[in-house]
Amino acid sequence: MGKAIEITDANFEEIIKSELPILVDFWAEWCGPCKMIGPVVEELAGDYEGKAVIGKVDVDANPAVAQAFGIRSIPTLLFFKGGEVVDKQVGAVPKSVLAQKIDAQL
Repeated sequence: MGKAIEITDANFEEIIKSELPILVDFWAEWCGPCKMIGPVVEELAGDYEGKAVIGKVDVDANPAVAQAFGIRSIPTLLFFKGGEVVDKQVGAVPKSVLAQKIDAQL
């Protein structure tokens, strides 16, 4: 079963180079809606194993990445393709919404 990758300020640049579409969940421990969407992100990591990269950034522990993308409210989920942000979702949404956004990049 796939698991969401822990993305940090240190490894972000490396991960973002992936040829695969990437979903990055910007979250924090104290954020209620983040706790709702966290398990969904983990499920997506399993569903899209080998097809997309699914990762999570703890904004408290990794402020540089969050700042670089102007993350103001969490959860914010960014979708990358070819190193560029191609889609964005702010707030907790159903799994199907996120899956559609990933599918659009496959």
